[in-house]
Amino acid sequence: MKVKVIGGGLAGCESAYQLLKRGINVDMYEMRGVKSTPCHKTDGLAELVCSNSLKAQSLDNASGLLKYELARLDSLILKCAYKTDVPAGGALAVDREKFSALVREELDKFDGFRLIREEVCDIDEDSPTVIATGPLTSDSLSESIKKIVGANRLHFFDAVAPIIDAQSVDYTKAFFAGRYGKGGEDYLNCAMNKEEYLRFYSELINAERASLKDFEINVFERCMPIEIMASRGEDTMRYGPLRPVGIRNPYKDERPYAVVQLRKEDASGSAYNIVGFQTNLKFGEQKRVFSLIPGLENAEFLRYGVMHRNTFIDAPKALDEYWALKDKKHIFFAGQMTGVEGYMESAASGLMAGINLARRLKNQKDLLLPETTVIGRLQRHISTENDDYQPMNANFGILPVLTDPPRDKKARKFRYSTRAIGDMERCLKNYKEI
Repeated sequence: MKVKVIGGGLAGCESAYQLLKRGINVDMYEMRGVKSTPCHKTDGLAELVCSNSLKAQSLDNASGLLKYELARLDSLILKCAYKTDVPAGGALAVDREKFSALVREELDKFDGFRLIREEVCDIDEDSPTVIATGPLTSDSLSESIKKIVGANRLHFFDAVAPIIDAQSVDYTKAFFAGRYGKGGEDYLNCAMNKEEYLRFYSELINAERASLKDFEINVFERCMPIEIMASRGEDTMRYGPLRPVGIRNPYKDERPYAVVQLRKEDASGSAYNIVGFQTNLKFGEQKRVFSLIPGLENAEFLRYGVMHRNTFIDAPKALDEYWALKDKKHIFFAGQMTGVEGYMESAASGLMAGINLARRLKNQKDLLLPETTVIGRLQRHISTENDDYQPMNANFGILPVLTDPPRDKKARKFRYSTRAIGDMERCLKNYKEI
């Protein structure tokens, strides 16, 4: 048996691994290396385009629960992330290059894996296929997808934060610290007093932005450009990525009015990304405005932030809860184009698409996880009718409410996770060869 996997991102690589480990050969088609995208920088598999953070690991966070579920189902992406991690407090962050290389190395261990550097323009409806081409799907393939899905494509824009050279930071102003002293000194902090913040805020909201040409702007909240966030009000950033709580400035005997945090891009700490600073400002404006941040006055930008098109299908009209087309049961979709948002969420969709396609090819029962699990809720999110379908990420708000929830917020979050773990284990006992 052989399956086509179109797209070598997180979802595509995860799907390929799940198929390969179940004895099914995979031809993976990846156009990068032949044709690039506006945002990818390499032709490597599983390239992380935006942040290098895969978010929280603790079970008092929905992202941590998702990681547990992925680990329980033997996720390739998660295993490679743990092996290439860099310090990031309570979050899981990776060295991008090592992570990408390891994913490729693991797939190459299978004799049945073949990587084909080629743009796919048409979908063979008679061939078992996983389509995981992501938000930057080429125009020609997008048209083919539009025909096979039978629904209009939707557009929104995704934004990427800039990366700076660590050697260009002024360490007489910037300092290492974790919020409330937790997680070690994994973040580099740039504190602002009120005067510095208000100047930065004024310049940011008035800075010139790059044009977005022919598409309607519909920004997913978690990828919102910092300048759009700032335009919502003077203090919006201070309650978001620039919140000053839990941070003490060792250089000044005063509480910061706002704090900009930077996170390592690699294990050596040679580069940092500015946390939460996705942006659509023109490159010159990024240099001018972000250099107003104390400690970044002479920052050298290794990569400026950009904003790019993101495309996803109206999944509830086209897909079942297993990420397959309703009327073509052997054609699966996976990744952000299905309306899941986030690195690990994309990997989860690829994992479930790979598992369920393999099970269908072997005439086994489809895997549907309980709705109390994050993956189970995402399965239902992409398949439940919704007149205003929008991308969704892992959060406890999508799970069914608890009966008799604890008053303590942290205890309540742990209860969501323990319930999900128990329900998942009971569910998996009913399936063979998971």
